[in-house]
Amino acid sequence: MFRGHFEHLIDPKGRTSLPSRFRDVLPAAERRLVVTPALFDPCIDVYPMPAWEEFEARVADLPKWDPDVVLLRRRYVSAAVECDIDRQGRVLVPPSLRAHAGLVKDVLWAGMGRTIELWARERWQAADPGGEAASRLRAVIGEKLRL
Repeated sequence: MFRGHFEHLIDPKGRTSLPSRFRDVLPAAERRLVVTPALFDPCIDVYPMPAWEEFEARVADLPKWDPDVVLLRRRYVSAAVECDIDRQGRVLVPPSLRAHAGLVKDVLWAGMGRTIELWARERWQAADPGGEAASRLRAVIGEKLRL
């Protein structure tokens, strides 16, 4: 499971280090990730290859002509890119995904359990819900998790 927040830099070529704690979670032979633009946030969703393949299989089982499924496939699945983790533990983020997430210098890797999010640090800080949004979130999460 991917846990925690880790701040790193991204270089002008689009290379950023995958946090060592996240690399430790991956099987030793697994050197590939799948990155795709998040649908609802200005960040990148990052999947280990097995988790992405499981997701793709679930999408493949959905009704082919359903308009919501078509949109999901067009916006999320078709935009996905396989990325290798190099020997230095870096990932090369494609330019279109860097633009989507506003990745220029300071980035933040956020462990989301089975997946990871990659954010521009300032966008991550701006996305932090406060006030009324935090109160609503607390109520919704409490209800869904029966806390």
